[in-house]
Amino acid sequence: MADSSFDIVSKVERQEVDNALNQAAKEISQRYDFKGVGASISWSGEQILMEANSEDRVKAILDVFQSKLIKRGISLKALDAGEPQLSGKEYKIFSSIKEGISQEDAKKVAKTIRDEGPKGVKAQVQGEELRVSSKNRDDLQAVIALLKGKDFDFALQFVNYR
Repeated sequence: MADSSFDIVSKVERQEVDNALNQAAKEISQRYDFKGVGASISWSGEQILMEANSEDRVKAILDVFQSKLIKRGISLKALDAGEPQLSGKEYKIFSSIKEGISQEDAKKVAKTIRDEGPKGVKAQVQGEELRVSSKNRDDLQAVIALLKGKDFDFALQFVNYR
């Protein structure tokens, strides 16, 4: 019998992020506490740019955006938000979306599977993803449960389960 396997990835649906950004922009344009403070949120190349005339307001924009991401099922671990920076009279926050599992992070996950997972489960790093295989499907389910219980500093998704 062939091995069963699944892939561990860290991907974000770009359209969902775009939808969350559009919802946040709409809420910011309608809320009374954002009137007259130059509050805005938009794409700036591959980064998300949040602007307002005070540090508190720009942090509030980030908070609105984070709540919209959560409602859309996107982990906040995928959002890499910078600190508010003063630029002229405006405060700005640049944030980006992290995708892919770095080599070090993949090694951490593979080590966790080796040390704490069921025997006979193999984990291989393949670029920005991790392939986990075993002869027993129950072992793969146990690995998924184990990794969901761990708190890594990046978002994990489990795909291609077969």
